[in-house]
Amino acid sequence: MVPATGATGVATCAAATGTLPRSMRSPVAPPVAPFARRLLSDDLPDLADDRLEEAIAFVERRLVTLPSVMRLGVTVLAVVFRGILALPGGWTIARALLALPLPFVPEYPRLVRSLAYAYVWETWPSTTSTGAAAPTGVGR
Repeated sequence: MVPATGATGVATCAAATGTLPRSMRSPVAPPVAPFARRLLSDDLPDLADDRLEEAIAFVERRLVTLPSVMRLGVTVLAVVFRGILALPGGWTIARALLALPLPFVPEYPRLVRSLAYAYVWETWPSTTSTGAAAPTGVGR
């Protein structure tokens, strides 16, 4: 049975099937959270957990907006690093892999850091270099 189409065809299709047409679905974010959490925990050890999670969510939201080919590359790296982090001693292995002169691999933590750092210091400008909230009156 073919659903009836309205002026745009979208509303009736969504109502009939319960889903949006493939062309209107949002892309899935690459699975960067485990890597981002570990990377940012090392870089900003004093960042509060709620702020850390908020920064990671921002990184994920921004990665969805990447062009499809770039998002595919980030997704491949995210899946590889997620698998590595699942192993015992995974963070040590991941850091060793990041130190190798492999194409695109060093760009992955740079991308995550740049997005997260921008979010942290734009949202909470008085954050210190370790991620701690600065005392009142310090900062901007």
